[in-house]
Amino acid sequence: MALDDRHNTWIVIPAFNEGGVIREVTRPLLQAGYQVALVDDGSTDGSAEQMLGLGVSFCRHAVNLGQGAALQTGMRLALNNGADYIVTFDADGQHCAEDIERLLEPLVAGRCQVTLGSRFISPGGTVGIPFLRKVLLRSGAWYTRVVLGLQVTDMHNGLRGFTAGAARKLRITQNRMGHATQILHQVWEQGMTYEEIPVTIRYTEYSLAKGQRLSNLLNVLWESAVEVFRR
Repeated sequence: MALDDRHNTWIVIPAFNEGGVIREVTRPLLQAGYQVALVDDGSTDGSAEQMLGLGVSFCRHAVNLGQGAALQTGMRLALNNGADYIVTFDADGQHCAEDIERLLEPLVAGRCQVTLGSRFISPGGTVGIPFLRKVLLRSGAWYTRVVLGLQVTDMHNGLRGFTAGAARKLRITQNRMGHATQILHQVWEQGMTYEEIPVTIRYTEYSLAKGQRLSNLLNVLWESAVEVFRR
């Protein structure tokens, strides 16, 4: 990828109480030449102070609104600053900066408008994933294929790439974790072209402690069903 493409690529990171890892997460992105938009979603652990001086574009929600709302804010920030491409990236250290270029390559080449990261396409895509979490995530992907007809293998992967045109069409109103299916639904509804890209998700003790409980994953599936059938 040309350096100019990286300069026009914005990595949007929604963060809530990630003060202990946020510098480590953002460092390789900045070193690679990407622009970074950090959204502090009402953190109470001093995350905002850790984000200052990083060389990123930064904004803060006064209260915790949820990851969907933070993504919408970050995308708007990136688009207002002239982004050509946007990649969403989690703040807890599960994602790998090296995967971003794979997400961007089909967008830059003009093959599609959206790229969706999948941890289930190739062996080794998940490191340390609990068995029940894997079952629920695969069940969610099956639901997406059956209900929406989108041929995806990973419903709830936070690594996604968008052209600026595709990002402008998104209207994320599901503030909490149901936003993942809402994004897929809008890709389907608006006929956006997409590709799935193999990525690696690393489950650490920290990210598992920060992540969703299994009961919350079931709630996500329920929210997703409501989002689809109310339209």
